[in-house]
Amino acid sequence: MLHRRMSAGFTLIELMIVVAIIAILAAIAIPAYQDYLIRSQVSEGMLLSTGAKAAEWDFISNTGRLPRSNESAGLASSTSILGQYVSGVTLAPAGKVTIAFFSPKANTAIKNSILVLSAITQAGSIAWSCNGGTVADKYLPATCRK
Repeated sequence: MLHRRMSAGFTLIELMIVVAIIAILAAIAIPAYQDYLIRSQVSEGMLLSTGAKAAEWDFISNTGRLPRSNESAGLASSTSILGQYVSGVTLAPAGKVTIAFFSPKANTAIKNSILVLSAITQAGSIAWSCNGGTVADKYLPATCRK
C-alpha cells in the first residue's frame, strides 16, 4: 500500500492573499492614524490656551474690558507659552486667542498654521468659539468643527 504524504504549510497563492489583505488594512489605518496624531497636536494648543483664556476672564472681571495683549492681561509672553508642537499662544485685541503651530516638530499638515479662538461675552460669562485660523476643519476638536 502506498502512502501519500500530504503537503503542509501555505502555498504561494495563500501567502500572496494574506500580504494583499495586510496591505489593504495598512492603506486604511495609516492615514487614519496620521489624522489622529495631528488632532493630538492641535489638542496640545487647546490645552496651552487654557491659561490665556483664564487670564482673559480675570482681566475682564477686574476691568470690564478685553485685554490687548498677553502682558496687559498679566500673562507670560507668547514666546514663553510653548509646547512640543505649539510655538506660542497670544492674546490679541477684540478677545482673540491665537495659537501658533510654527514648531519644527509640528506635522506638515498644520505646520505654520494658526488657530484663533474668539471670546463671546454674554450675561457675565465668556463662551469661546473657533472662528478663525488656517488649521483644516478635520483636525480641529469636535467643539470647533463647522
